[in-house]
Parts: sequence; structure tokens; C-alpha cells
Amino acid sequence: MTLRNEMITVFGASGFIGRYVVRELAKAGYRVRAATRRPHLAHELKPMGVVGQVQLIQANLRNEDSVRRAVDGAHAVVNLVGILAQSGKQNFQSLQAEGAGLVAKCAAEAGITNFVQISAIGADEDSASEYARTKALGEKAVREAIPSSVILRPSIVFGTEDGFFNKFGSMARFAPALPLIGGGKTRFEPIFAGDVAQCVLKAVESPSKYAGRTYELGGPGIYTFKEILEFILTTIRRKRLLAPVPFFAAYPLGMVGEILGALPFVEPFLTRDQVTLLKSDNVSGLTDEDLGSVKDFGIDLESVEAIPPTYLVRYRKGGQFSEDPEMIA
Repeated sequence: MTLRNEMITVFGASGFIGRYVVRELAKAGYRVRAATRRPHLAHELKPMGVVGQVQLIQANLRNEDSVRRAVDGAHAVVNLVGILAQSGKQNFQSLQAEGAGLVAKCAAEAGITNFVQISAIGADEDSASEYARTKALGEKAVREAIPSSVILRPSIVFGTEDGFFNKFGSMARFAPALPLIGGGKTRFEPIFAGDVAQCVLKAVESPSKYAGRTYELGGPGIYTFKEILEFILTTIRRKRLLAPVPFFAAYPLGMVGEILGALPFVEPFLTRDQVTLLKSDNVSGLTDEDLGSVKDFGIDLESVEAIPPTYLVRYRKGGQFSEDPEMIA
């Protein structure tokens, strides 16, 4: 591998998608400045490149000085910061709306026009979901600061450390039933984190080709919520009841999840905002906007059938050493 002179700053580098993006950029020879709130907990990023290729730097999207330091001298900036549940000062408005705008503003003032913003399918300023609304506000702030920015909107993203397939695989080990929120009819277009990272790389490498456009990123298949849960249960060889939960009944569950999520080191299993999100399909091509798609990046997409079974196996009885092909209780 030939190292390149260009430095790419990646905000949210230690997050789920961030780790894939750092690896992809490093493989392409870029120097990577991995910006994260807690760099002392992100040492797994450094071996993704050769010695000195991946640098860790402390940055907080609520601290302008730290953001300015992180973008100083960068050739391009990638912002992946996002959350699925709020906790204290780490809320949707401060990170996904104001934070994205701050990163773009600092990048623009540093003369950087090569900017990639990770958003989400369903981003809409008029959405009833605060997650989707702030994603759209973040897009708007980024585009105002850097008109040439590339905005990527993935559907749910899967990969070894994902918070979707793993969540329900883990729940199935102990729970007698899994909840079908809204009857399980919501449709998703899951995409592999490695494929999202490839799209980021292509956007960084060819800014003139992708500049100024928004792209929806969906995988090779569309599945309902129910079909995904059935796939998970089949893969981990466990029989569980799929219990339909109407939306009106799911909101109290979301409130309970938020209360539990306020406890230290507890991840909420569901929030009211997530229930609101589940009322809308999470697939590409549903808006009237002139948007690009994952096809514009010309990559071979990995499927749900190919990747998740490699890590869902841990939720089988006996884990990877399970030899019983039958479904178990």
C-alpha cells in the first residue's frame, strides 16, 4: 500500500459505522484523523492502518475549539456522529442538528469543500420523530455551509457490532416473545456497514462526481420487520412467539425503555421516538426529492443472508459450537 499525503478527519470514528469508514480510508492509503470524544477508548482504530497512519484526537461536537483543531489541515471531512437514543447533553438537537452544522461551519472556514455527511433515510424537517427531524436539520446546516457536500442516507445498517440484529438476537436468548411493533409491517432496506464505508470512500475520492447531491443507501433486499425477526430466530435456531404490539401500546413500552436507559450503562431497548420512526417505511425512493441511490456508487452489495449469520451465531444455544440444526426453546 502506498500512503497518500491527504489527511481525512472522521468525526464519530469510534462508532459502529465509523470503524468501517476508518478501515476503508486506511486501506485506500489515506492518513486518518479519528475524532472522538474519548480517544483513550478508541485504540482499536490505530491497527487499522500502518504505524502512524491513524491518529486519534479528542473532539466534542458541543465544543467548537475541539472541532476546529480536528479539521485543521484536513483534505476532507466525514461526519458520522449520530445517536438512536438521547442521554443528558448527548441529545438529537445538540449532535445531529447543531453538531453537524458546527462541523461543516468549521470545515468551511478552514477552506474544506470535500465533506461527507451521514444522515438517514426518512430525514424530514416536518417529521414527528425528533431523530428524523434533527437529521434533516443537520443536512440543511451542512449544505448551507458547504454546498458541495455529499449527504448519504442509509437505511438500517448491519454489521458485527450493529444495534439492530444483535439487539433482537440477544433478546431472544431470554425473552419468551419478541415484539412486533405495529404488527411488524414496517419495511426496511438493510445495508452492510462495509458498503456504506465504500460509498464514503468513493465520495471522498471523487468529490466532483458526487458533490452537492443526496444519496439514499439501501441494500439488495427489502424486508418487513416481521421477516427480519423471523430470519434472526431461524438463524439462531430458537423458537419464540412474535407478539403484535399496536403502536398505541408500544409508546408506554418506549417510556419504560427511556426510564431504564437513564440508568448508568443501560441501553434502552426501545424509545417513544423509535416507535414513531417505525410508523414509516425505511426504504429508498419514497420521497419526491431528486435523490441519488447506492447504484450511483457502483459497488457489489452484501446481503442480509450473507453477513448477519456470521455474528448471530453467538446467540445460538452452544454458540458457534452448536451442532443441533433443530429449532430449540
